[in-house]
Amino acid sequence: MSEFDLDLQTVESHLEGEDGQAPDARVVLGVLDGTTPDGEWVELLEGGAVLVLKVEGDVNERAAGFARDVRDNGGNLIHFRGFLVITPAGIEIDTSRLD
Repeated sequence: MSEFDLDLQTVESHLEGEDGQAPDARVVLGVLDGTTPDGEWVELLEGGAVLVLKVEGDVNERAAGFARDVRDNGGNLIHFRGFLVITPAGIEIDTSRLD
């Protein structure tokens, strides 16, 4: 059996977020109705969570307080069948099957 060098610290550093912590790695379901402060949604995204929010009201009005910040930070937003799907930077929303 041949020997090999496995650097576990390097592997762990690729699995951790920029701050040295593991990414959130969860999907958060919620309602976008204006009752949750925009900063809470942004904090969840910054932690690595994916948001799936049921939109109550006008999506542009409800997301106005954080949508630009999400896009500026490399995140994605897609309005789909009454839901706003929001991903942090590095997680793509693949819409190719919707055609």
